[in-house]
Amino acid sequence: MRAAVIRRFYKTVEVGQTLDGFVLELDGRPARTPKKRPLAMPTPTLAASLAAEWDGQGEAIKPADMPFTRLANAAIDGVADTMDETRATLAAYAQSDLACFRAEAPDELIAAQALGYDRVLAFAQERLGARFVLGRGIIPVLQTPETLATVRQAFDAIASPFALTALHTLVSMTGSALLGLSLWERAFDAEHVWRLAHIDEDHQIALWGVDDEAAARRALHKRDFDAAAKVIDALAPKAPGN
Repeated sequence: MRAAVIRRFYKTVEVGQTLDGFVLELDGRPARTPKKRPLAMPTPTLAASLAAEWDGQGEAIKPADMPFTRLANAAIDGVADTMDETRATLAAYAQSDLACFRAEAPDELIAAQALGYDRVLAFAQERLGARFVLGRGIIPVLQTPETLATVRQAFDAIASPFALTALHTLVSMTGSALLGLSLWERAFDAEHVWRLAHIDEDHQIALWGVDDEAAARRALHKRDFDAAAKVIDALAPKAPGN
């Protein structure tokens, strides 16, 4: 069955500031999440991105084209009520982190993974104090309890439900807790993290060319990734001196 079409029911889109943050206002009234909570963002910049999505809708509202709105709804209605569970879910990715699994062949892919992921593991050791074990092929590896506890501590230090929601988007998309934390800690920028997450896929594209359906899916993922990365950038601790 087709999903019901949601017709645009408002004319004006603005942002107002309240105790709930920077709240989206439609025709002068606060917008609400599915659980009837104020639809808001924690910073003016993120609220502007939220408002732009609503202002850019045509006659019909398309939630699939509104990554900031979906992220805000998830943060307010879901993650804010399940912070500890969300942190545990994010930390669990460290047990099978993308950066720890390396190809056995060909040499070009082995080299590309080493060039990209060795820096991720260096970040984990130098900034987090976590040393990871590598695996080859499909053989599973077990990280030490100390390493997993250190990663969990890093996520436990994040207090914003919006940041945790954005990290959940990024970590689940990439299969890497370390890539999410590297962006949160400002070790790498978003475009570099995106490239690291697609080393294997880009190798396959170089060999066999672009598949149109896969390219379309990747474009949709990139849109959600970019929205999550913008939220992380807005909320992550600033580097000293900035």
